[in-house]
Amino acid sequence: MVRFILKRFWYGILVIFGVIVVVFFLFNVLPGDPARMMLGQRADSASVVAINKDLGRDKPLSMQFLNYLNDLSPVSVHNTTDRESFLFLDPVKYGSAIKLLNFGGSSVVIKKPYLRRSYQSKRNVSEILAEGFVNTIILAIVAMAFAIAIGITVGIICAIYKNSFIDRIALIFSVLGMSLPSFFVAILNAWIFAFVLVKFTGLNMTGSLYGVDDFGRGTFLDLKNLILPAITLGIRPLAIIVELTRNSLLEVMTQDYIRTAKAKGLSKSRVILKHALKNALNPVVTAVSGWLASLLAGAVFVEFVFDWKGIGVVIVNALDKYDFPVVMGAVLFISIILIMINFFVDIVYGLLDPRVRVQ
Repeated sequence: MVRFILKRFWYGILVIFGVIVVVFFLFNVLPGDPARMMLGQRADSASVVAINKDLGRDKPLSMQFLNYLNDLSPVSVHNTTDRESFLFLDPVKYGSAIKLLNFGGSSVVIKKPYLRRSYQSKRNVSEILAEGFVNTIILAIVAMAFAIAIGITVGIICAIYKNSFIDRIALIFSVLGMSLPSFFVAILNAWIFAFVLVKFTGLNMTGSLYGVDDFGRGTFLDLKNLILPAITLGIRPLAIIVELTRNSLLEVMTQDYIRTAKAKGLSKSRVILKHALKNALNPVVTAVSGWLASLLAGAVFVEFVFDWKGIGVVIVNALDKYDFPVVMGAVLFISIILIMINFFVDIVYGLLDPRVRVQ
């Protein structure tokens, strides 16, 4: 099992490195002068040169890439004496660091990854992403919990009553859920439940997790704003989970050990819940992991429609303003989250099915 985990971890490191390479060179060949974006079109040439030097854009592209890797790596090399050096260990940029080894005027340190600064707000990208990620992860977890709870329950019912009226209706809704784009569903749900039926639902078309008190007494937790975006985001994984649970459970129910359990006189509910469901959930676990990661990346449209202050809105605003460090940081952040989720799911899948470790 240890070898299995180490192998998956190494694959994850290679994928992260590949994403870093693609993201860096993709955004560094795009047109646009970051110095002009930060200073405005009336900036003088001396200020432009100073900003480009601060950003390290006065160096060859290969050197810029090595500096970018150095900033992202938790273990990196920095200059500790020359403040004019681009590798200077600036506490404003990198925060607190632990020195491991000194040689000359440089040191090997442990620090938090540095994702650069926003061209527009001058804030650290990590701070911007941290603010949006909290709202996005809340939205994704609630949406996934809704999809899992409803999806597995409906999938079990469809498997028990195969080819019945309930099974056929669930199949129709599953096909619709997988077919409709999230952007269209978001607009449709916002219009129906927060405009046409607003008197009955009391829901808002837009809103964040925290509302502002009308009397100026601060903010308050407004959970009703989470309902529509969470349901909208959870419709597609819900449809997938229903079909996977149904088909997998039907396949498991034909196995010999299930027939043996029935022959022992066990009740149908005990056979399904204790013996069949555990083995039927393997493909569901894999799907849930992929969809949870996809929800973190694919929440952009839903967050934009409902004005949910998450990473999706951050990415849209950054693209609109050509704020490349924020977009690069968001892509890397989402990629790492996806890789981490897949890594842990591989471990869980290996624990559920020992054949995976052997293969």
